[in-house]
Amino acid sequence: MKLEITRAFGVVVALGVLVVAAAAWSEPSLSVISAEKGRDYCPAPLASVQASDLRVSPDLMLLMFSLSQARVQG
Repeated sequence: MKLEITRAFGVVVALGVLVVAAAAWSEPSLSVISAEKGRDYCPAPLASVQASDLRVSPDLMLLMFSLSQARVQG
């Protein structure tokens, strides 16, 4: 193939990918989440657990520490 044909084909493919990506792009719309009848139905439930109620297990902390350690290959 000639260089001009290859370059034109590349530009067409790149524009095609750009068009497909632009068509698939979705952003959340600006909307307010609200319940129609007070708290009978709420799409975003309130957090029922407070931070003061949480207790961290020492075993869990040891597990998280061990998982965060990286093994050095060398």
